[in-house]
Amino acid sequence: MKNKQIFLRMVLLHWCLLWLLFPLSSRTQKLPTRDEELFQMQIRDKAFFHDSSVIPDGAEISSYLFRDTPKRYFFVVEEDNTPLSVTVTPCDAPLEWKLSLQELPEDTSGEGSGDLEPLEQQKQQIINEEGTELFSYKGNDVEYFISSSSPSGLYQLDLLSTEKDTHFKVYATTTPESDQPYPELPYDPRVDVTSLGRTTVTLAWKPSPTASLLKQPIQYCVVINKEHNFKSLCAVEAKLSADDAFMMAPKPGLDFSPFDFAHFGFPSDNSGKERSFQAKPSPKLGRHVYSRPKVDIQKICIGNKNIFTVSDLKPDTQYYFDVFVVNVNSNMSTAYVGTFARTKEEAKQKTVELKDGKVTDVFVKRKGAKFLRFAPVSSHQKVTFFIHSCLDAVQIQVRRDGKLLLSQNVEGIQQFQLRGKPKAKYLIRLKGNKKGASMLKILATTRPTKQSFPSLPEDTRIKAFDKLRTCSSATVAWLGTQERNKFCIYKKEVDDNYNEDQKRREQNQCLGPDIRKKSEKVLCKYFHSQNLQKAVTTETIKGLQPGKSYLLDVYVIGHGGHSVKYQSKVVKTRKFC
Repeated sequence: MKNKQIFLRMVLLHWCLLWLLFPLSSRTQKLPTRDEELFQMQIRDKAFFHDSSVIPDGAEISSYLFRDTPKRYFFVVEEDNTPLSVTVTPCDAPLEWKLSLQELPEDTSGEGSGDLEPLEQQKQQIINEEGTELFSYKGNDVEYFISSSSPSGLYQLDLLSTEKDTHFKVYATTTPESDQPYPELPYDPRVDVTSLGRTTVTLAWKPSPTASLLKQPIQYCVVINKEHNFKSLCAVEAKLSADDAFMMAPKPGLDFSPFDFAHFGFPSDNSGKERSFQAKPSPKLGRHVYSRPKVDIQKICIGNKNIFTVSDLKPDTQYYFDVFVVNVNSNMSTAYVGTFARTKEEAKQKTVELKDGKVTDVFVKRKGAKFLRFAPVSSHQKVTFFIHSCLDAVQIQVRRDGKLLLSQNVEGIQQFQLRGKPKAKYLIRLKGNKKGASMLKILATTRPTKQSFPSLPEDTRIKAFDKLRTCSSATVAWLGTQERNKFCIYKKEVDDNYNEDQKRREQNQCLGPDIRKKSEKVLCKYFHSQNLQKAVTTETIKGLQPGKSYLLDVYVIGHGGHSVKYQSKVVKTRKFC
C-alpha cells in the first residue's frame, strides 16, 4: 500500500508540473530526469527544452530577464532525503530571486482508498498555494542554495531584475557531490599584485584544487578593466558580447522561453563541450536594437599558469584585475577575489638648462624624450639652434613661451634660426625613434657667428678607388665645404668578417678623434674651395698589410673644437701584387 502511495504521488507530481507548463507548449513533454541514458537523449533533442520553464537536472541554462518582468522556473525532486543544490549567476545586473517548495495536494482521499482527488480540485489547490519559501537573495553575487536532504516535490525559482534587462544563468542538481561542475577555489582565493610598474602589473594567485586533486582540465582567464571588479565570467562576457547590442522590450503580454534569445541577436553560450540547449538563430525574426558605447575591458585566457604580467597599461591609472578558473570540459567558471592597483606615474622629466653658446650632450632613450630650456640673459633679435644627431634621426620641437615654432626630424648636423623676442623662454623637446637610443649634441646661441659646429657637405661618405688599391696602400676621397676646416683621417685593422652591424656600432658621429689610439692616426690637413664642385680631397694611406681589411674614419674639426665623423669605410688591400 505504501509503495502504491509513493507511486501515485510521483505520478501526481509529474502531472502537476506538466499542467503548470501546458500554456508554454502546444505538445505534451516528458520531464527531465537524472537517469543518465534518458538525460543524454533529452539534451540531444534540443527541442525538448524549447519553450520550457523546466530546469534540467545537472546542466547549466542561460536565460534573459526583462526589467520588472518576473520569470519562473520549476525543478523536480523525485525522492525524499535527496541532496539539492541550486546556483544562480547574475550577469550585468543585480537579481532578486527566491526558491520555494510547492505544497502538493494529498495523494489519497479522505477515506484512504488511494484514489486521486478530482482533477479540478487538485488544479485549484496548486494555484492557491504559494509554497514554502526556502531561500531568497538580492544582489549581483553568484549565490547558491544547498541542502543535504531535501523532500521530494516541485521546487519553484522566481527571478526578477528591477535595474535593467539582463542575462543570468541557473544550475540545479540532485547530485552535487559527484557533479562538482564549478571549479574549486584554494583556501586563499585572493589575487595578489606582486609587481607594479608604470605600464605593467604582475598578478599571482594560488592554483585551484580542481586540477591537482580532481584531475580535471582547467584554465585561468584574466580580466582587466578601469571600472570595477566582476563577480562572474558571465558578467564579463555580457560586456564583451557582439556589438554589445541589446534588444528593445517586446510588446506586453508576450512570453519568451530561456532559449529564444538566440533569435534576437544574443550570443550563444555553445562551446562544443558543454551541455547547451539554445536554438539556432533565425534570420527571419528582426527587432530594433541599440548599441551602447564599447567598454574598455580585456579578457586574456592563459592556460594553467597562476602568474601573469599585464603589459601596455597607461601610467598613473587605476585598473581592476579579476581571475576566473574555467573547467575546460564544461566551460563553467568560478571567480577568485579580484584586486585593483594604480600604475606608477611617469618619471618626471628633468629639464636641462642650455647656456648661450655652449655645446650640451644629450642622451635620449629608445622612444623616450628629453626636455631642454633656453632663457637668454640679454635681449636678442635671433636665436640659432645647432643640432648634431650622432646616430639615428631625432624629432625636435621648439616652443617660445608656449607657442610651437618648430617641429621636424633631424639627421646629422642641422641648424635652425628663429626670430627672437625680449625676455622670451624657449622649451626644446627631443624625442627618440623606435630603432634605438639616440645621442646628440645641441647648441643654442644668440650670437650665431661664433659657432662651434663645423659645416658639413650634404654627402659625408668616404669613397675608395678600387683601381688604385695595392698590397700596401688604399686611396680614398671625401667632400669638403666652402669654409676652411681641419680634417683628420684614422685607420684600424679589422677582421675579414667585419659586418654592417659592427660598422653601425662605430657610427656615432659625436665620438671624436681624442678616443682613438695615436698609432691609428694617418694625418691631419686643412682644405676648402669656394667652388663646391671642386671641394674634394684625396689621400693615399700607405703602410698597410697585403690582404687585410681596414676601417677608415675621417673627422672634420670646427673652430670651437667640436668634431664630426664622416661615415666609416672598410677597404681591403690586394693579396697579390
